[in-house]
Amino acid sequence: MLPLHGIGGRGDLPVPLWLAIYSAAAAVAVSFFALAAFWSRPRFETAGGHPLAGLTRIVDARATRWLLKAGGIAALALVLGAAWFGSDEPSRNPAPTWLYVWIWVGIIPLSLLCGPIWRLANPLRTIAGLVRRTSYRKLPERFAYWPAVGGLLVFLWLELVYPDASEPRIVALFVTSYAVVNVAAGIVFGPAWFSAGDSFEVYAEVLARLSPIGRGTNRLELRNPLAGLAAMPQHRGIVGLLCLLLGSTAFDGISRWSAWTSWAGELSRPQHLVVYSIGLFVAVAIVTCLFLLAAQTTGSAEVRPGAVGAAGLPGAFVHSLVPIAIGYAVAHYFSFAMFQGQEGVLLATDPFGRGWDLLGTGTTRIDYAFLSTSFIAGVQIGAIVLGHVLGVVSAHDRAAELFRRRQLRRAQYPMLAAMVAFTAGGIALVTAS
Repeated sequence: MLPLHGIGGRGDLPVPLWLAIYSAAAAVAVSFFALAAFWSRPRFETAGGHPLAGLTRIVDARATRWLLKAGGIAALALVLGAAWFGSDEPSRNPAPTWLYVWIWVGIIPLSLLCGPIWRLANPLRTIAGLVRRTSYRKLPERFAYWPAVGGLLVFLWLELVYPDASEPRIVALFVTSYAVVNVAAGIVFGPAWFSAGDSFEVYAEVLARLSPIGRGTNRLELRNPLAGLAAMPQHRGIVGLLCLLLGSTAFDGISRWSAWTSWAGELSRPQHLVVYSIGLFVAVAIVTCLFLLAAQTTGSAEVRPGAVGAAGLPGAFVHSLVPIAIGYAVAHYFSFAMFQGQEGVLLATDPFGRGWDLLGTGTTRIDYAFLSTSFIAGVQIGAIVLGHVLGVVSAHDRAAELFRRRQLRRAQYPMLAAMVAFTAGGIALVTAS
């Protein structure tokens, strides 16, 4: 079975755990008060970008688009082929690693570095586009993004709860079912479905908001990443998506505690499914309630007329959760990606379990020594702190738009309290053992 959790513990910290938590929480608090003193007007809402004409021509070229589409189709075919027809042993089949590491974790650096590239290579969008229709049904606005939340919940439940998640045939069944559902929906609702209902594309698009490369008016632009983040849609479904991501990552950390694993190791299979499912839902519920409470309490100050959309204050501040979610994901999956990601290359030499050695790596093993545990712990803490500082900056910039200057600092205290709690809790989760 794949080790679906990161590596690192309290003993790996270069400083005491209590000092790391206090220092990180203090960094978030200090950044807030510095912003409150020197940042009284919104700077990201109308920030423009520098046009990238040459890159736009390359990306929009027909050959580039077809190459990306072909690459996406080939990747899907390889995952399905290895999962259905390769070895039954997870340790000998690359499909689980390709799904849980190369795709799920790989979406993060891909979207941050390349911007909204996933939609261009999405094989499900490509397959659905092969069925030509003169008209499509319109997805009701109130349902937008919620199918993506549901699909993501299924994937996270499979990864974090289901004990046989790394079995190749389970991976095959999930990927096949996910593909069939989304292609069928894409045929019915058209291309708009994938930007509002396909979990992986919606997730990639949310992450791409923090990329320095974005799509402006018919062109790519080099922009302030936080300006791209500020332009993210304010929708209740996006709130649900990000709270689900944060809550699931929190449960991932809890389920790695030695106290939890020693207790859960005594559970039967049905008990495991029930307990882990409840744990996942409770973690998501706590994170959701904490964010909603902070956002709604922030509304105790008077908001400028017409400044808040249909999603209310939670929707107005939801973009500030994106860097926090990325920080949590990096903290939890960094070592997993660095080590287990190598397995995806090594197993690719014999993807179907036929005794091949296509890449000449048949006798190579994972190198666990190229990263020290102290370096991993540093990356974990740094990712969480940086994510929360960027979250504070994003939230403050939005608050500067919503509230009058004399109310600006007081209005943000509830959100600051939530950010500090997320920071301290995040570091405790990834470092405690």
